[in-house]
Amino acid sequence: MVAKKKSNWCIVLCFILPFLILYTLFTIWPVLFGVNVSFHKWGLMGKTGFVGLANYEKLVRDKFFWQAAGHTFIFVGLSVPFLVMIPFFLAVLANRPGSLRKFLRVSYYLPNILSVSVVSYIAVYIASPYMGFLNQFLHMTGILAKDAEPMWLSDTKLAWVTITAATVWWTAGFPFLLYLSVLQDIPEQLYEAARLDGAGSARMLFSITMPIARSTSLLVIFLEIIASFKVFGQIYLITGGGPGTATRPIIQYIYTTAFQKNNLGYASAMSYALFIILILFTLGQMKIQSGKELYE
Repeated sequence: MVAKKKSNWCIVLCFILPFLILYTLFTIWPVLFGVNVSFHKWGLMGKTGFVGLANYEKLVRDKFFWQAAGHTFIFVGLSVPFLVMIPFFLAVLANRPGSLRKFLRVSYYLPNILSVSVVSYIAVYIASPYMGFLNQFLHMTGILAKDAEPMWLSDTKLAWVTITAATVWWTAGFPFLLYLSVLQDIPEQLYEAARLDGAGSARMLFSITMPIARSTSLLVIFLEIIASFKVFGQIYLITGGGPGTATRPIIQYIYTTAFQKNNLGYASAMSYALFIILILFTLGQMKIQSGKELYE
C-alpha cells in the first residue's frame, strides 16, 4: 500500500515538475531577483553598489513618480466604469433572439484580437487634427465650426478621452464574453414569469438580469482595475505620455527610468511599489466579494 502511494506521488511529480521548473525560472526567480536589484544601484551593465532602502526613500520624495501614479489612477477611474457598463449592455443586446445575434457577438469581440500597435495606429489616424477622420466627420456633419479644430492628441483632457475611448473599444470584448456566458445561463422561465406579472423590459433588466450578473460584475471590476493599472502600450503609442508628461502612467515612468535613464535599481523599487498597490486592491476586492457572498 505504501509502495503504491509512493508510486502515485512519483507519477504526480513527473507531471508537475516540468511546470514547476519553468514557473520557478521565469516567474519566481525574476521576482526575487528584482527585489535584490531594488536594493542596489544597478545599470544596464550590472550593479555598481549596494544602496539599501535608498531607492525606496527616493520614491517617496519623487514628485514624478506620484504624478505618474496620479495619471494611472485617472486612467483607472475613466476606463473601468465604461469597461463594466458597456460590455454588459452589449451582452444584453447580443443575447436577444434575432437574425443578427451571431453577427453582433463577432463584431463586439473582434477588436479584442488586434494588437496594441494596430489599435494605437487606428486611434491616431482617427484623432489626428486637420486630416483625422473624427474632425473631418464632425466638420462634414456641421457639429464643429469650420475654424474649430479640437486637438485630441495634444490637449490633456481630450488626450485622456482619446486614450480611454481606444482602450474601451479595444478591450471590451473580454468582459463582454464573461457577461454573455452569464446571461445565457439565466433560465428563460424567469423572464416568462416576469412578463406574466406585467414586468416590462426595463423592470426585468434591473430586477432579474443585473442581480444575477452582480458577481460577474465584481469579477470584471477587479480584472479591469488590475489591467488598467498596468496600462502602457496604448498611451505610449498614442500620446507618448504627453502632452509633456500629462498622460504618462507608472509603467511608462518605470520603463523610462530603467532603459532610458539606465537606473534599473530605482525602476525595480517603483515596480514593487506598484505591486503593493495591486495587492491592496486585490485584498480589498476579495474582502468585498466574500462579504457579498455571505450576505447572499
